[in-house]
Amino acid sequence: MLENIWFNVEYGINHVLNINAYDHVLFLIALTVPYMFKDWKRVLLLVSIFTLGHTLSLVLAAYDVVKIDGQIIEFLIPVTILIVALFNVFTAGKGAQKEKVGVLFFSTLFFGLIHGLGFAREFHMLVGKSDNKFLLLLEFALGIEISQVIIVFSVLFLGFLAQTLFRFSKRDWVMVISAMVVGLVIPMILKSDFLA
Repeated sequence: MLENIWFNVEYGINHVLNINAYDHVLFLIALTVPYMFKDWKRVLLLVSIFTLGHTLSLVLAAYDVVKIDGQIIEFLIPVTILIVALFNVFTAGKGAQKEKVGVLFFSTLFFGLIHGLGFAREFHMLVGKSDNKFLLLLEFALGIEISQVIIVFSVLFLGFLAQTLFRFSKRDWVMVISAMVVGLVIPMILKSDFLA
């Protein structure tokens, strides 16, 4: 029983941390890079909103309430990453990430919904014909959460090192990392089957 639970949790962790499917990691990097450890409450809120979005769409897709063509989702996921990374590039050093709940939060929720539909295909492979979808869904989602915490903590830690040890300005750190994300995500969009 415990082995089965861990298998499903691990499946969720590996889905996000898979080196061949790094789109989710790129999104979390773009979402987190403008912040420091002292902004942990805001980061937690943003990641929670993202989680709410992708959990909701994952549940709806898992129970076949929503069905969207996988090619559209595979195209939209890198587009959401590009939007967040470009937002960072154009607002670096301007304090846009400090604004009250607004565009950033609603867009994060929307992007979460898109990413959840991407998770749904993987979840369908995991669940197969199982009758106990809900428990599997919780275990898979827990795995996704654990991997998100690892990524967010890593980004905050690297940001701390870059800005304290290596004396990067916060603006430069955000610009460089966001530009790298843009550089990685544009080929993903161009190679999308949706554009083929």
